[in-house]
Amino acid sequence: MTPCNLLSAWFVLLLTGAHALAADWPQWRGPAGQGHSSATNLPLQWGESQNIAWKTSLPGRGWSSPVVDATHVWMTTAFEELADPAESARRLKDNTGNQPLTVLREVRLHALAVDRKTGRIAHHIELLRQREPQAVHKLNSYASPSPVLDSGRLFCHFGAYGTACVDTATGKVLWRNQALSVQHENGPGSTPVVWKDLLLFHMDGSDQQFVVALETATGKVRWRTARSGKLNENPQLKKSYGTPLVLDMAGQPVLISPGADWVYGYDPATGRELWKLGYGELGFSISPRPVAGHGLFFMSTSFMRAQILAVRYEQTGAPHIAWSAKRGAPQMPSPILVGDELYVITDAGGLVTCLDARTGREHWQERLGGNYSASPAFAEGRLYFHSREGMTHVVKPDKTGLRVLAKNPIEGQLMASMAIAGQSIFLRSDTALYCIQKP
Repeated sequence: MTPCNLLSAWFVLLLTGAHALAADWPQWRGPAGQGHSSATNLPLQWGESQNIAWKTSLPGRGWSSPVVDATHVWMTTAFEELADPAESARRLKDNTGNQPLTVLREVRLHALAVDRKTGRIAHHIELLRQREPQAVHKLNSYASPSPVLDSGRLFCHFGAYGTACVDTATGKVLWRNQALSVQHENGPGSTPVVWKDLLLFHMDGSDQQFVVALETATGKVRWRTARSGKLNENPQLKKSYGTPLVLDMAGQPVLISPGADWVYGYDPATGRELWKLGYGELGFSISPRPVAGHGLFFMSTSFMRAQILAVRYEQTGAPHIAWSAKRGAPQMPSPILVGDELYVITDAGGLVTCLDARTGREHWQERLGGNYSASPAFAEGRLYFHSREGMTHVVKPDKTGLRVLAKNPIEGQLMASMAIAGQSIFLRSDTALYCIQKP
C-alpha cells in the first residue's frame, strides 16, 4: 500500500474513534470500515471438510455481517411469523414498486453472541418486537444492518423497527429507541457507525429522508437533519440504504453520507449540512459503503444507472467529482481500494473491474461468475469475493489481469460480508457461522 493510501486509511481509523481498536473487527468492513485487515497466517483454502475450526447453526434469519470482540462473534437475527395469504394480499395491494416481498404478522429481533474458541452460542438476546412490520424484499432480511462494537457495548440497528444497545459482558439491554421510522419499501439496510459518543445512521425512506445521531450512553436523539437535495417525484426512487463514513477534510471531521441522487457532508457533532454534491437522477437504493484514499472517496450510485464516482475532497472549496466509471459498477457490493487500484464486482455474473484509483482508467475487467451481495475484503495481500452461492474466490491484486488463487465453497448462501480476527476468518451463511482457520 502506498504511503498516501496508508495515510488516508489512518485518517479514517482515527476519526471513527481510537476506541474502536478495542475490538478486533468492530464494525461492517473492519476497523476503518474499508474492508482491510492486518491479520496474518490465514488459510488460503477451505471447504466443509478443510480448515473449518467450527461451524455453528444459527437460529432465525438475517444478513447482518459479523463483528468480533476479544471473546465473541456478534450478529443480529430475526424470527419471522408469516402473515396468512389473505393478510399478505391485503397489505401488498398497494405494492407500487412491484417487488417480490415477504409479509409478516410479527418479527422478533435478536442479538447473538458466539464464543470465538468453541462456536457455542453464549448470548441469545431479544431486543425488539414489531407487529405487522413493513414487507421486506426477498433478497433482504429484517436483520440486515450490521451491529457495531464500542467500549464493551453492542449497538444493533434495525431501521424503522428501532435501535438497541447491549452490554457485551452481561448480555443486558441497556437502552432501546423505537421513536424513528420511515417507509423502507424493501426492508432495513443502512448500518450505523460510532463516532465519539454518537451512533450515526441514515433513515432514507420513500416518505422521508434524514440522518440522525443517537447518544451512545442513552439512545436519545442528539441531532436529526433532513436531506435537503431535491429528489425524483417517484417515492420508489427516494429510498436508500447507505452507510456513512467519517473522513478528515482540512482538519475537520466530516460525515460522508450517500443518499439517493446526492452525496452529503455533515458535521458529525451537530448534524449541520456542510455541502452536498448531486449526481443527477442516477442513483437510489444505495447500499455500498464508500472507501477513501489518495484524497478521494469512491462510491457506487447503485440502482437505476449504476456508476462508480471518485470524489475529490482533500482540498479547499467544495468536493467535486474527479472521475466516474459506468462499466461494471456494482449495485450492492462495496468497492475496495488496494494501493493504487480500485476493485469492484457486479451483483450479477461476478464481473470484476480493476481501475486506476487516481484517474479511473480501466486496467482490466474479467468474470468470476456467480451473484454477489456481500462486500469484498483484503488481508495478507489477497482479495476475497464471496458469492450468494457460497463460493469465496481468493484473488491476487494485480493490475495486469485477474489472478484467482483459490475457490472455496461452503454450504448455503453468503449475503453477509466476512469478518477477520486473529488468525481466523468468520463467514456467516444463511444458516450457519463458520470459523475458518489453519489447524
